[in-house]
This record gives sequence, structure tokens and C-alpha cells, in this order.
Amino acid sequence: MFGEKFKRKYALSERGVKNIKKGMIWTIIVNLVVMSGIAILYLVMQKFMDTLINDTALPEALPFIVIIIGFLMVSFLTHAKQYWGTYGLVYGAVKEVRIDLAERLRKLPLGYFGKRDLADLTETIMGDVNRLEHVWSHVLSYLYGAFVSTAIISIILCIRDWRLAIACLWGVPIAFTLLFGSRKLYKRISEQQKAAAVTVSDGIQETLENIKEIRASNQEERFIADLNAKIDRHESTMRKGELIVGLFVNAASVIMRLGVATTILVGTKLILSGDIDFMLLFTFLMVISRIYAPFDQSLALIAEIFVSEVSANRLMEIHDISIAEGAEFFEPKNHDIAFNNVSFAYDSEQVLNNVSFAYDSEQVLNNVSFTAKEGEVTALVGPSGSGKSTCARVAARLWDIDEGSIKVGGVDISTIDPEVLLSDYSIVFQDVMLFDDTVMNNIRLGKHGATDEEVLQAALAANCDEFVRKMPDGYETFIGENGARLSGGERQRISIARALLKDASIVLLDEATASLDVENETKVQAALSRLLEGKTVLVIAHRMRTVEAADKIVVLDNGRVVEEGNPVVLQKNKNSVFRRMKELQAEGAAWSV
Repeated sequence: MFGEKFKRKYALSERGVKNIKKGMIWTIIVNLVVMSGIAILYLVMQKFMDTLINDTALPEALPFIVIIIGFLMVSFLTHAKQYWGTYGLVYGAVKEVRIDLAERLRKLPLGYFGKRDLADLTETIMGDVNRLEHVWSHVLSYLYGAFVSTAIISIILCIRDWRLAIACLWGVPIAFTLLFGSRKLYKRISEQQKAAAVTVSDGIQETLENIKEIRASNQEERFIADLNAKIDRHESTMRKGELIVGLFVNAASVIMRLGVATTILVGTKLILSGDIDFMLLFTFLMVISRIYAPFDQSLALIAEIFVSEVSANRLMEIHDISIAEGAEFFEPKNHDIAFNNVSFAYDSEQVLNNVSFAYDSEQVLNNVSFTAKEGEVTALVGPSGSGKSTCARVAARLWDIDEGSIKVGGVDISTIDPEVLLSDYSIVFQDVMLFDDTVMNNIRLGKHGATDEEVLQAALAANCDEFVRKMPDGYETFIGENGARLSGGERQRISIARALLKDASIVLLDEATASLDVENETKVQAALSRLLEGKTVLVIAHRMRTVEAADKIVVLDNGRVVEEGNPVVLQKNKNSVFRRMKELQAEGAAWSV
């Protein structure tokens, strides 16, 4: 019952399966204890009926009082254990599920996040886990416990009188057959609801992120109308789903409870024929009132079980993606970065359920080979889309390459755990990511546990101090989501300060000074020159003046290395691509309005 298929079906861990088993066992015990209460009531009523019919003295009350008190105590204890086994254990385990999911996401290659819609991923982390949590705690233990306890009680009832037992229980299998027969419909509706919800989330996120552009182009009405249409479609899908689910659930409930009527009809006929007495019929009617109770909650939530399978599949997809793994230690001979016939294409491959799926996509890097030596600044230049930023990303194993190898100090980086590898890297990309936190904490992200003095030194070196001191709370000022309260140049300088604080052996700078004015660019470049001495530095820049002082230039075009060498030597070569790029940029700089 609780094999590997069951685990995947509901995205359960080993501990989760154990919790469901415990909850199910206590549910069975509770249902049997409650039924034993009906047996006690039957004995009490039988004694009183004998007294009335035979005109005998009333039996001693004390034994019955003791039995009833004992029953109530056992009932209380078993219900408490059931609550602990269904809710308590599950709620404690869900914390681990969320942590495990976060750990899984932390170890996934960044390429996965480029392929996955972030609104959809957020819905999985928040909505799908919440939905599964409710199923784990409120449905599975009760439903499977009800199945087992009902089977046990059915056997007892059949032994007592098989005719009344059939009259009581015939509706139960029919009701659940109706529900389980419609599960494909539920799943299809759930997928539609998920898609509609993600569309709404995407629309809201897109509108908020581009609100300035929308207002500047006077497109508010069009975007709001489009967003309202998406919300209306989501609402319509939800109403349709609720209606269909309600119809099936209520139909199943009505069919199951028809057993009350058939029990009365069959029992009345058997009494009239003298086959049974009234007390037996009375007992069966009391059993009916209780035997359906375990299914009441399950029936109301049975559709949620089917819907949860969609959520479980989405969750398991994350667990099925291969994580970026490797050795836990990294001891290179030096920090030279050597590209050897490296080829790479975004979205080239995805692994799902241990099966590899290929996608057609344009090659970004084609047999790229060059070496960035320790103690030197190597600059990657070339037109947009030539593969410069991609080289920096694969050099840090943010993506795994398709062919060739990248080695640092003779060690293939594909064999090293990315987190271990990145401890030797400081990275400043063109797209700066900051947190809604203080300036101090945003810079401290570069080095966990760094002192305030170390943070201040890095801020001074990156030329942050002059604008931070003007803020209301200085370095304790909150800068808003992704640094919304800062200018582009200020955000870039905080990112540079973060990299300087880390003081790693390898530094990757992707347009690190692109958002700075000439004066600040000069200051930051001077700081970088001092602080990056002796490190392996890989610089990406479009402005040729930024890389004139580099030790080595690697020119890329269409994902291939077209030339490399010292900038002075390349400049002297009349046929040099680098020289031609400098001349074109100089012509552009001379242009004026």
C-alpha cells in the first residue's frame, strides 16, 4: 500500500510515509473504539429492554458507570493520539519538506531557473506545498484508516447479519467508484486552474515590474484590461472546477447515505418475518450513523486528493532534475582558468525522471579555447551576443558546458561542487541583484561574518562611502527591493564592494563599471587595480578604454575566439579585430546631436 509509487503520488518522504502509517493506525483504533461505544450502548439498552419486557429489577448501575467512564477515558486518549499522529507529526515534518525543497533548489544548476517560469516556481514552493500539507494532515490518514476500519466493521456486521450488512454498506463502494472514476477530470481541471493562476501571477508581476514604462507610454488602460481578463478567466476556471467537484462529491454522499433507507426497509421486512428483533435493527441504524462519519471528511476532501496529485507531480519534477554535484574539496595548483574546446548552448538539455530531453537551440560557444592566467587581467571583448558573459558564467560553473572542459589550476571544475568552487570566486555581473536590507548587510553578503570595519573598507574601496553617508541612516539604511532607492551606478558600486569584501582568488567582472560616470569609473578602476593584484581576473566590457590596461585580450565573435593577445600588440596589427572595434567606438564617441 505504501510503496514507492505511493510516495511519488503524494510527494512523501520516508518520514512522511511513517507519519501517514501512524495516523492511519490511530484512526483505525479511534473508529473501532467509537464502534465499541455502540456495542456498550447496545448492552445497556438490551438490559433495560429485558427489564421492561420481563418486569425484572433494574440491574446494578455501578458496573455500567465504570464501563462508561472507562470508555470515555480510552476514547479521549485514542483521540489525542490520533490528533498527534495526523496533525502533530505532519506539521512537524512539513518544515523538513520545505527545507529539503530549498536545499534542492539551492543545488540545482542555474540553467534550470532560466527554463522555469519563476511565477510557476513560486506557486510550487508556496501553493503546492501548502496543498499537499493539507492532504497529508487532513485526508490520507483519515481516508485509508476509514477504509481499513470499515472493512473490519463490515466483517463483524456480516457475521451478525449479512443481509443488514449489505443493506448498510452497498452505497460505499459505489460512491467511491464514482469519485475515483472521475479523477482524470479532476486532474485536468486542476491543471487548468494552475495554468490560470500562474497566468494571473505573471500578469501582476509583469505589470508591477514595468509600471514606469506602462505609465510613460499611456498604456495603463490596456494593461489593466488585459490583467482583468486574466483574472476573470481564472475566476471562471475556479467556478467551473468547484461546480464539477461539488456535483460528484454530493452525488457520492447521497448514494452512500441511501444505505440508511435500505437498512430501514430491509430491517423492517426481517422484523415482520420474525428473522430479527428490533434491537438488532436499532443497533445497525446506530452503526450506520457512525460508519459513514469517517468518510464524511474524506468525501469532502476526496477531490483535493486528486488535485494534490498535480501538485505532487510538480514538486517531484524539482526532485527529478539532476543537481550540480562534485567533490567537497578544491585544491588547484594555481588559479589559471583554461578553456579547452568549450561548446555550450542554453536549454540544450534537461534531465527529467532520469531521462535526458534535448532541445533545439543556437550554440552560444563553439570550441572556445583560451587561458586566463593567475596574476593577470584577461579581458573578453566582442559584439553583443558573442558569448562574453556566457564564458564568465560557465567559468564559475553557473551552467555546465556541453562539450570540452574548463580547468582551474589543472582541476576540471565539473568535478567540483559548485558551492565549494565558488568560494574561490568573486563575481560582479552587469545585472546587479540586491536585497531589501541595509547597505551594510548587502555588502556583507560577500563575506559571511565580516566585521563592520571590513565592510566599511570595501565600501570605501568601491567608492560607496560618499553616497551612503548622505542617506538618512547611513550604512543602516534599507535600500528597497533590489536596491530600488539607489541609482544604477550606486547599485553597481555596492555590488563591487561585495566582491571586494570576499577577496577571492578569481574575480569575474561583467560590465562592472558600465553604470558609472567617467569620474567614478576612474576611481573604481583604480581601486580594482590595487585590490585585484595577484588574482586571476576575467573582465568583460564593451568600452575598449576599460580594457586597454589588461594583460590579455580575447576577442569573441559568434561564440568563437577570433583573436587573442596583448592589447598593445593587437593595436599595432592593422588587420586586428580589436583595433577595428576601437576605431568604430572612437567614431561613435565623436558623434553629437
